[in-house]
Amino acid sequence: MGAFRTFLKGENLRFKLLLYFFTLILLPTVTLGVLGNVIYSKSIEDQATVHTGQMIEQVTRNVEFYIHDMENIIYYLSDDPQIIAFMKHQNDENDSEDIIQESRRVLKTYSDVHQEVAGILVVNDNNFYISNGMDRISRDPLTEESWYKRAFASPKVIHLFSKPIGRNIKATLNYSGDEVVSIAKAVMDPLTGRRLGVILIDLKLEKIKQVIEAITLGKNGFLYIMDANGGIVYAPINPIVYRVKNEWLTDYNNSIVKTIQGSEFQIIYKDSTYTNWKTIGVFSLNETLQEVTNLRHYSIMIGIITLVLAVIAAFFFTASIAKPLSKLRMLMKRAEEGDLSVRFNSRYNDEIGQLGNSFNNMIKEISNLIDMVYVEQRRKREAELKTLQAQIKPHFLYNTLYTIQWMAQEHGAQDVVKILGALANLFRIGLSKGKEMIQVHEELEHVGSYLAIQKARYEDKLTYEIQYDEEIIHYRVLKLILQPLVENAIYHGINARRGGGKIIITGSVKEGKLYFSVVDNGIGITKEKLKEIRELLDSNHVEPAAAGFGIFNVNERIRLSFGKEYGLIYTSVYEEGTKVEVWHPLI
Repeated sequence: MGAFRTFLKGENLRFKLLLYFFTLILLPTVTLGVLGNVIYSKSIEDQATVHTGQMIEQVTRNVEFYIHDMENIIYYLSDDPQIIAFMKHQNDENDSEDIIQESRRVLKTYSDVHQEVAGILVVNDNNFYISNGMDRISRDPLTEESWYKRAFASPKVIHLFSKPIGRNIKATLNYSGDEVVSIAKAVMDPLTGRRLGVILIDLKLEKIKQVIEAITLGKNGFLYIMDANGGIVYAPINPIVYRVKNEWLTDYNNSIVKTIQGSEFQIIYKDSTYTNWKTIGVFSLNETLQEVTNLRHYSIMIGIITLVLAVIAAFFFTASIAKPLSKLRMLMKRAEEGDLSVRFNSRYNDEIGQLGNSFNNMIKEISNLIDMVYVEQRRKREAELKTLQAQIKPHFLYNTLYTIQWMAQEHGAQDVVKILGALANLFRIGLSKGKEMIQVHEELEHVGSYLAIQKARYEDKLTYEIQYDEEIIHYRVLKLILQPLVENAIYHGINARRGGGKIIITGSVKEGKLYFSVVDNGIGITKEKLKEIRELLDSNHVEPAAAGFGIFNVNERIRLSFGKEYGLIYTSVYEEGTKVEVWHPLI
């Protein structure tokens, strides 16, 4: 016995559980064998029925999931502005081609994501259609098709068509009607409630086939699906399928026993209230009961020998697992109450010992995390105090500037008044009460104040213009994105050329985005330097002290906030000038 205990300590928990359960399973096997074939047969038959019902329920849910997924696609398409625009589209509209192209792009997006979709067809009530994967065979109107009429007549429900053969539709992806299930639903105008047309989706039958073929019912049992009209949606190759009559499937228990080709078959089915389809399971009772008889004989033979040994072994094996687990449970209870000093000391090298070690590591890690959170909260509080202190100085500075401006105005120094006003305005907008985004007119006012200050410094060497469309002034932008670009234009462009220079700032809406440009006629940028700048804008990290950090910071702020389709674009011709384009979303 001592050697056996030592052997168990070195084995893993899975091995011991298999040993324990195998031993305990022998007891009910012997009991069922003694009680007789009648009770045992009934039990196995009931289990087979329950198991089949569960499989049928699972298949029904999976099929409903795929159909519901297609209905969701129709719902999303019905809510898409491009599809709605196409549904309302008339042949004499000038922008019809744009609407059609955008609508096809939307359809392609859904079919690319959902590989189970064989094709999508959108037909409006003017008989115009778009599709990716389907085309019209003849010029006969699609609005006269039976699937269209049914869906259009009952817009609030989804319509299913199994084996949709004979339609005025051909597949461009080389599939036939008996390889798909069609789902159709009408599209309603969200504003008026008027029916605009119908969306039809062909779902590949392969998906349903995979669901059904993944289920096995004994050796020769099978599942198949029947539609509301008694047609076969999908069935495996089996001669029994076509001998099951539709009128049999009316029993309120959803289970019947029928003799087919001299053998008794259990037929279990379930109706789907969502699809109105039946999922039907068929398996042979003769096969099931034969296995029961064979098993009963073996159980009687083995059960008598092992019965006594199984009882003794069960107590011994259960104790070897329950004792350390009970100890670990008590330690977890103490840890739950707040005692993080507990540790599990295990003499076992199996999964229970590994679980105890994991518990010890978890308690240690929790203690460390509590300490880390305490330190982190303290540091966060210190950082908040430093931030508040840092904001006091700029506020004091631009308030002082306003005071000096008032004093200069009292003495008639208008140039000083103008410069101080621009500088104070520069600080005020730069702070923006801590806000990260400001309105466009504030950003333009900020860069205008900066240029006014630079104009006082450079005098006739610098001129500038700020041009913008009035429609953009109330959009919101990330603050301080133009001033660093203007600063670069002055110090690296205008300042480096002979004679005077000019900076033109423009703002407008272009391609559905907010667009700014900063153009100067300075010295320009060499090809090598321009390449370096573009690589800088594409990089992920730049040291704050590095040259070009300002433009990198502007570009990175825009991209991190809105995505890589926005940001800065540099173009330049050496000795002619430089242009910086800023792309920002409309907000």
